[in-house]
Amino acid sequence: MCANVFGALKSLFRKPFDGGKRTMDHGSQQPQTQQTPGPFPGYTGPQGPYPGQHPALLRLDEVQREIATLGPQVCSYSGLQSDREYKRLERELTQLLLEVDKVRTGHQRQTNFLVQMKSHQFILLNHVCFPTQVETEGRPELQQARKRAAGEVEGLLRYLEGNATHPSRLAIDELTQEAQSLLNEGVVGPFRQGQAQDAFEISEELVEAVQDVSMRLAQVKTGGNVPLRKARYKALTRVCAVQEILEGRVRTHMLALPLSDDTHEAVQRINQVMAQVSGARCQEVALLMGLSGRDSCAHLARILTELLVELDALDVSSNAAVRNYRKQVVEEINGLLKHLDLEGEGEDTRRYDLAQNDSIREIEAIRGHVSVLREEVLRHGAAGQGTELQGLLTHLDQVDTGRNPCIREARRRAVLEVQALITFLDLWEALGRRNPGPDEPPPHVAVWRVLASLCNLQAQVLGFDGKRADKSYMVLEELLTKQLLALDAVDPQGDQGTKLARKQAVKHAQNILSYLDMKTDEWEY
Repeated sequence: MCANVFGALKSLFRKPFDGGKRTMDHGSQQPQTQQTPGPFPGYTGPQGPYPGQHPALLRLDEVQREIATLGPQVCSYSGLQSDREYKRLERELTQLLLEVDKVRTGHQRQTNFLVQMKSHQFILLNHVCFPTQVETEGRPELQQARKRAAGEVEGLLRYLEGNATHPSRLAIDELTQEAQSLLNEGVVGPFRQGQAQDAFEISEELVEAVQDVSMRLAQVKTGGNVPLRKARYKALTRVCAVQEILEGRVRTHMLALPLSDDTHEAVQRINQVMAQVSGARCQEVALLMGLSGRDSCAHLARILTELLVELDALDVSSNAAVRNYRKQVVEEINGLLKHLDLEGEGEDTRRYDLAQNDSIREIEAIRGHVSVLREEVLRHGAAGQGTELQGLLTHLDQVDTGRNPCIREARRRAVLEVQALITFLDLWEALGRRNPGPDEPPPHVAVWRVLASLCNLQAQVLGFDGKRADKSYMVLEELLTKQLLALDAVDPQGDQGTKLARKQAVKHAQNILSYLDMKTDEWEY
C-alpha cells in the first residue's frame, strides 16, 4: 500500500518522489496559450471567466503539497492508535479530506467540524476555513484531480490505520508489555521500594524469561512491511539491551567486589560510584522499557559521563588491585552508556532493515553455497562434500551476530541446513558400507530398513520447496510419522546394539520432521 502511495505521488508530479525532502517546483507562470504548470497536466490553461489558474486547481495543488509532506510520515509511522503521533496524523489527514470535499461543494465556511473516524473516535477540527467558489463545475480535468487527491488521502488513512491495528503490531505490543511486567516486578519495582541498590540480584529465571521474550519478538512476521519491521526492531533493541544489562549484572555479582575502604584512600569513592552505577542500571532498565516518565536517556547519560570523569581523576597508580577495580567500574559505566542512544533507534536509521546487515549478507552467501552443494548431492550423490560442509559450519560459527536475536536465528537456521545435509551424507555413506551378516538379529535388520526409508525421505525433504498447505508437504509428514511408528514397533529383545540403533533412528526421524517444519514456517529476519 505504501509503495502505491509513493507511486501515485510520483505519477502526479512527474518526478521521483523524494520523501518530502525537497520543495516541489511547479515553474513560473506560462503564457495562456501553453499548458499551465502544476501537478495536474490535464488542465491546459485558463478557461471561462477565470483570470489565470482555476481556484479549485490552486487549492488542490496546495493539498498535494501537504500530502507530499504527510505521506512519508504516514508510511514510516510504526506506533499504535493510542499514540499522540497517530492522532496528529489522523487529524491532519482528515482535515485534508474535508478540504478536498469542499472543493466539490464550493462553500466558504469558518466553523467547527465533528468528524467520526474509523477508529470510532470523534475529532474536533476547529475553525477550518475554505476558499470561496471552488466548484469543479462539471469540468472533467478538475473532477479527476479532486478524485485523485481524495483517493490519496483516503489511502494514507487506510494505511495508517492498517499498520497500527495489524495483528503483528499488536503482537509486538503484547510482548513488549510482557517484558515490561517481568522487569517491573524483578528490577524496577524493588529499586523504587528502596532496596539496597548495590545488592539487588538478578535471578537466572528473569534473564531466561527476558531472553524468551526477545526470541518470540524475533519470530513476529512483518511481511516486509516497513512500519512493522521498524516496530519489531525498536522493541527488540530495547529488550536485547536490557537482557545484556541483566547478564552483565549477573557476571559482576560473582566478582569479589567492592573492595574494603581500608585498601586505598580512593576505594571509598569508587565504592560510592559503584552504588550510583547500580542505581543507574535500574533507571536505565526503566527508561529503555518505558517504565519511567520522569527522566530521560540524555539526562542519565550526562550523570554517567560525570562519574567517568570523576573516576579518571582518582590517583590509583600505586595499587594494582584498586586500579583493576576502577577499570571494572569504568567498564560497567561504558556498558550502560552504549545502550542510551536507543531513543531514535529504528526511526532515523536503516538498521531495522536486516537485509542490508553485513552479518545477514554473510549468512545468506553461505546458504547460497549450501544450496549449490545440496543440488550436487541430490543429483550426483556424495562426492567428498563433507569436508567443505564442515568448513561452512566453522564459518557460520565465526559470524558476528551482535547479540541481535534475528541474526542469531538466521545463523541457527543456516547451521541446521548445513547439518541436515551432513547427516544425510553420513547416512547415505553408512548404508553404502553396510554389509550385514547372516546372524544379524531381525530387530536390527528392521531398524536398518527404516533408516533406508528415512534416507530416501530426507532426500525429498532436502529438495522440498513448498508450503505447509501443499499436498507434498502433508505426504512427507505422514510418511515420516509412519517411520516413527515403525521404529516404535521394533522390539530390541534386550539387545543393547539394537536399542542404541533404534534410539538414533528415532532422533534422526524427528530431526528430519523438525527440518521440514523449519523450511515451511515462513520465518523472516
